[in-house]
Amino acid sequence: MRMKKISYKGYRFPPEIIQQAIWLYLRFTMSFRDVEDLLAERGIMVSYEIVRRWVNHFGPMIAADLRNRRPKPHTI
Repeated sequence: MRMKKISYKGYRFPPEIIQQAIWLYLRFTMSFRDVEDLLAERGIMVSYEIVRRWVNHFGPMIAADLRNRRPKPHTI
């Protein structure tokens, strides 16, 4: 099953930045402010509130896409 492509149209930051912020938050169980600080160290000025919105908006879509890509167990 193929998910439809996630649209990042209308967002100021490129998809790579949004995906990186979401990945940092979820993978390392960081706070939104920690993600904000890490991105700022890389020269990307984004508020923790924007990171929260990205996680709430795109997180479920990314998770669903990953679940669909996961290999299915074989049935006997």
